[in-house]
Amino acid sequence: MCYDRKALDSRKENKPNGNAIEIASSLGIEMLTEQQYRELQELGEFDKKTSSWVTTPSNIRDLGGALFCDRRYGQVFVYHNGAESYYAARGFRGRIKV
Repeated sequence: MCYDRKALDSRKENKPNGNAIEIASSLGIEMLTEQQYRELQELGEFDKKTSSWVTTPSNIRDLGGALFCDRRYGQVFVYHNGAESYYAARGFRGRIKV
């Protein structure tokens, strides 16, 4: 999945089946921020072979980018891609408030 609806609509071909923002919303959850993702990684080691979209600040998104995170070599990394990009091993992490 790509990052959001705008990114999905911008793809001319090879569109993925959805986008992280809308899927998270349909599940009733919020995508994690970078800080929340780092806090999650303190509870265990996640995304050692995958990566996850995280909520992207508007100044980055306005320029066409989006952030994702993963864990490699015992370290949490934050990267960027065009929001329209997608990979088979990239999802998102979310939280629910009760």
